[in-house]
Amino acid sequence: QVQLVESGGGLVQAGGSLRLSCAAHGGTFSTHAMGWFRQAPGKEREFVAAISWSGGRTYYADSVKGRFTISRDNGKTAMYLQMNTLKPEDTAVYYCAARRSYYSDYASPRYEYDYWGQGTQVTVSS
Repeated sequence: QVQLVESGGGLVQAGGSLRLSCAAHGGTFSTHAMGWFRQAPGKEREFVAAISWSGGRTYYADSVKGRFTISRDNGKTAMYLQMNTLKPEDTAVYYCAARRSYYSDYASPRYEYDYWGQGTQVTVSS
């Protein structure tokens, strides 16, 4: 069982940056592919970025490609999302997620993920 805790959200002006962190507890973090999702008010939860178990492969939604960077530190059992050039449309609750299967590649569909954090709010003002 993997428990995930996000942090680093907040209020930032458009064009600014934030770095989200996801701390993992329990399980074998280094063997699980991970991802970031977000949910804006009144909208479905959507894929943002994903990273393979080793960190060697990453994948991004088109809406964040070139602005966001996903990374992980298996020694610290943590995952990160560096968000640059933020836009008001990036405003959402951001969730980290992990796949249960060992040594898995990245994935974008929500149903591929088995463990979820509680979310952290990111608000970008115009």
